[in-house]
Amino acid sequence: MTDRKPQNVSFPDWVEGQIRTAEADGAFANLPGKGKPIPGIDRPQHELAWVANYLRRENVDVAGVLPPGLALAKEVEVLPERLQMERSESRAREVVEDLNERIRQAHRRPQEGPPLRVRAVNVDAAVEQWRTARLEAKPAPAGPADEAAAPARVVRRRWFGRRSA
Repeated sequence: MTDRKPQNVSFPDWVEGQIRTAEADGAFANLPGKGKPIPGIDRPQHELAWVANYLRRENVDVAGVLPPGLALAKEVEVLPERLQMERSESRAREVVEDLNERIRQAHRRPQEGPPLRVRAVNVDAAVEQWRTARLEAKPAPAGPADEAAAPARVVRRRWFGRRSA
């Protein structure tokens, strides 16, 4: 293979020549996937299907590339799972109120992309759902049989509470 393109040959022809020479030399003989079909080659694809496939392959959160209206709809859809990560009711309430404020701001702005069909979330209902899910997730209190199997509780003294004599 030559590194420099000759003056009298177009670039595409020079590249094609390089590929043919490498193929004749066996440079492509042992590549992984040789002889295997390309997945999905027989299915018609949308012009941006490669973007969606790339995002899936790289585990990129799709919400980051959605238009604002669709991103907000996605946030509302996953709100119950998002709230379960919060430990306090006040923080769960803040999350819902923040989402509602962004929804209100989106309704005030001129539309970009698809129409905005997201409504503000009822804060009290979302927090109640959060509360119910937390209660269901808590383990039942330990009974007498469980207490016998539990390890003994270690009592430790606080070092800063000791008095020197």
